[in-house]
Amino acid sequence: MQHDEPVLAIERREYSHPDVRRLIGQLQDLYVSIYGGSDESPIDDADFQPPRGVFAVGYIDDEPVAMGAWRSVESAGGSGRGRGELKRMFVDERYRGRSYSGAILSWLENSAREHGVTFMILETNLNHPTAIALYRSAGYRDIPNYGHYANNPRTVSLGRGLLPAS
Repeated sequence: MQHDEPVLAIERREYSHPDVRRLIGQLQDLYVSIYGGSDESPIDDADFQPPRGVFAVGYIDDEPVAMGAWRSVESAGGSGRGRGELKRMFVDERYRGRSYSGAILSWLENSAREHGVTFMILETNLNHPTAIALYRSAGYRDIPNYGHYANNPRTVSLGRGLLPAS
């Protein structure tokens, strides 16, 4: 007898939404356990307002259990048009191992494509091998370090092209 996992219902949410704030609190707790401190990279609520970006929450039976976001980024010496950055990917530990992170990632990439993003980047860290494995399995490859943690020797920066929406 096969047990089917509940389908993750993914909804766009404002960065200030209570479900987002709750999940961010859990994510920051995870960062403290993995990295010894919370994430201090700058985040602006407006970064996640379409068309500049989108924040999403995944629900199981109306309970927020996963989240992620993308935002447009400027590239050095250029407009940054067509570049997006993944932020705040997280799945509640009780719901890990069920492909929900992949579902959030796919949803975010589709949303980004719809807003003209052609290349997605992200920062993670050697202390977070499960995140690195997720992104590599989705086709992300090493890129030069960038952003708030560019000079941290444990930073891992990844990116991949997004094919146009069909």
